[in-house]
Amino acid sequence: MTESREFCPRCGDAVPERAEPLPGAPRERDAKLCDDCYFDDFELVDAPDRLEVLVCSGCGAVHRGNTWVDVDARDYTDVAVEETAEALGVHLKAREVEWGVEPEQVDQNNIRMHCHFSGIVRGELREADVTVPVKISRGTCDRCGRIAGGYYAGIVQIRADERELTPEERAEAVEIAESYVADQEGDGDREAFITEIKETDEGPNIKVSTNRIGQNVASRITDALGGSFESYPTLVTEDGDGNEVYRVTFAVRLPRFAPGEIVDPDDGDGPVLVTGVSGRLKGVRLDSGEAYESAFDEGEAPEADRLGEHADAEETTVVTVEDENAVQVLDPETYEARTVANPEFVDEDADTVRAFKTRAGDLHLVPENAEE
Repeated sequence: MTESREFCPRCGDAVPERAEPLPGAPRERDAKLCDDCYFDDFELVDAPDRLEVLVCSGCGAVHRGNTWVDVDARDYTDVAVEETAEALGVHLKAREVEWGVEPEQVDQNNIRMHCHFSGIVRGELREADVTVPVKISRGTCDRCGRIAGGYYAGIVQIRADERELTPEERAEAVEIAESYVADQEGDGDREAFITEIKETDEGPNIKVSTNRIGQNVASRITDALGGSFESYPTLVTEDGDGNEVYRVTFAVRLPRFAPGEIVDPDDGDGPVLVTGVSGRLKGVRLDSGEAYESAFDEGEAPEADRLGEHADAEETTVVTVEDENAVQVLDPETYEARTVANPEFVDEDADTVRAFKTRAGDLHLVPENAEE
């Protein structure tokens, strides 16, 4: 490199000739300094004296700026590395920068981050080592604070129309709510949580964090289990801006009949084993084995008498198959031979079948499984 006719204003030494900046480009303030004087004040890395990372002791979220961020971690070494990387600054004039971090775990809440940097500045390789102490502090995020305080904005009440909920309906309704909220959490919605699930004699009461979640949970339950829901808002307070804040009850009402029940639509074609209740009542005719579906205007709850449940049926012996329409079986109570209808779902080679006896004494064969 040839020497220019310029001299360093600080020490008086000749300054090597450097390429002039492009027209319009800013001139470096220290461009006239010689290398020795330039590097006297040069710092390759700008590092903080220490860092503190605030972590929620409940869910493990990290406080960044004014928000809490889920990091899905219990080992916060990686979090400390990331926070340190964000806090470090490398000189703008450095090129071909390389760096590495070696964490040193001092104790559960303190980590020393040993950082090594290298880069090319004025054609020279410059290196720097810095150590940044990182302290992990514990706190409570807004979300966990609300959960701990029992906060909720909506409540989903699951009930059935003119009957008790089945254990299966209770379990499925709760699973639908928990699965939906978990999906919302997985998508990054920190406002999504279930505060409490309380089982009552009538059905579950599910307290949720927002009315949007309450409505979506109620909608998904009725889509899966049938029925409908209505919302009932109650004014509870006003926010800091004077806006009214409502707590909403979403009253879910499942259909009058449940899968597994045996009902008589009283249309002359015999009883039905209910297999579905979403939209319209669906089932199987016990006397013929044919599919049943309620009329469109009757929906999920046609006029029908409850006769019992699939679980009430008992296994009994086939005496003889008389023809395709009739079969002789033993009465499960009296053990007398009785001729009953031979539905399609009965295997012609079956030695035993399940039979359901009504309170009136009528005997009907039922499928092996309630879902058929």
